[in-house]
Amino acid sequence: MTSPTAPTRITTGIDSLDEVLDGGLIPTRAYMLTGDPGTGKTILGLHYLTAGRDAGETALCVNLEESTEDIRQNAASLGFDLDGIEFLDLTPSSDAFGDGQRYDIFSAAETEGPEIAAAVTDAIEEHDPDRVFVDPLSRFRHLAPDDHQFRELIGSFVQLLRDTGATVLFTTQATAARSDADLQYLSDGTIALSQGAHGRELEVKKFRGSDSARGPHTFRITPDGLALFPELVPGTHSAAFDTETISSGIPEVDDQLHGGIERGTVTILSGPTGVGKTTLGTQFMKEAAERGERSVIYMFEENTQTFLERSEQTDIPVTEMRDRGTLEIAEMEPLRISSSEFAARVREEVEANDAEIVMIDGIDGYRLSLRGQKDDLRRELHSLCRYLKNMGVTVILVDATESVTGDFKPTAEDVSYLADNLVFLRYLEMQGELRKALGILKKRTSDFERTLREFEITDRGIEVGEPLRELRGVLKGTPDLVDPGDETVRPPDGEEPDSDG
Repeated sequence: MTSPTAPTRITTGIDSLDEVLDGGLIPTRAYMLTGDPGTGKTILGLHYLTAGRDAGETALCVNLEESTEDIRQNAASLGFDLDGIEFLDLTPSSDAFGDGQRYDIFSAAETEGPEIAAAVTDAIEEHDPDRVFVDPLSRFRHLAPDDHQFRELIGSFVQLLRDTGATVLFTTQATAARSDADLQYLSDGTIALSQGAHGRELEVKKFRGSDSARGPHTFRITPDGLALFPELVPGTHSAAFDTETISSGIPEVDDQLHGGIERGTVTILSGPTGVGKTTLGTQFMKEAAERGERSVIYMFEENTQTFLERSEQTDIPVTEMRDRGTLEIAEMEPLRISSSEFAARVREEVEANDAEIVMIDGIDGYRLSLRGQKDDLRRELHSLCRYLKNMGVTVILVDATESVTGDFKPTAEDVSYLADNLVFLRYLEMQGELRKALGILKKRTSDFERTLREFEITDRGIEVGEPLRELRGVLKGTPDLVDPGDETVRPPDGEEPDSDG
């Protein structure tokens, strides 16, 4: 059996919303926007109208609450040019207050209903619109004496518009006394805007003829209008890529990893603050730059200037890499960006700018953008990493553990299951000073070296020594020296053990 042809779509004027709606709106149908005042309904309508005008269509705005002059002024502040948009201004005039005898005999519905119906009919005949935006349709309640006649009135109004071939987008506004649920029967789709726990949110409540991504999806009102950040669905994205091993540029680290890390995998660099996680991750990007590949670092916990100065001091030329376009450094403010907005920025780097390595530094700062529980972190990070792996992007996650020494914990946020490679860095207390060790806890794609190596960050870069075969208890942070011949434990400072020990 042949599947039916997918209906033609028209753009909403917001590319990311079109993506959520599987391509946009279906022509000659009616769609409803719901939400409290100030959630962005009118702004979405302006995107819809101007997109139609730009496509050579006739666009008509029927405004019942905000005057045309006010709409134009507000639109200009957001960068909208409304030239070429037709308006039917049905907002109340001051005459209603000046004529005290107007409603003595007749109700508002009896006096205004026929006048407005005639105005609407005349506007449709004059402009023959392809798109109509009604803001808000619920205002028609004032033109009908009861709910039954109100439903008949707006039903006839919407059908009139659709009979002319127009696609209708209308807003509603519920009140404490009355819901707008009784208007949903008019629409082929319902889009709800709200102020949620993660900021402004958009959710597709209903959409006939499409299996759209319901949401909620976060959005932001910007100087350019409404910017929507769809919830990331990893399974809908993929790209062909060659599986190959990526070198760190440090022979000893590559030896521990049996060659390096594989392209399209997730590597977690775990360890306490200041131990060298970010420097090690950036070392992989230095090697990528030598191959002409582009990398991106999203910094949730360190400012850019500090990172630049520290990297230059360790012989990683990040400034040069930035100038050549092989490295992008994005300083993030986690409490001001949602996880969906962050995912959209990552997608832009991957799909538009061909980023091949993405590092998130660090996981704890990223968690703040979720403003939720640990389950939210695992879910969102899982989706993001799954998307990046599907696109062949190599992912490096920097995870700061709390303890400097003591009992070993592979990750602080219980996300070790995400890792294809888990590299841990530890402080060691040896002979009265803090030193550092590096080890591999997990590597899915191949075997790996199970010994630990001491490493040091110098002005020549990262220097890694031979395996620490004569130490035991490294994971506790206070190792003991062992004679390989007799396995006798000796104190790290070389002193003789006590006679009873």
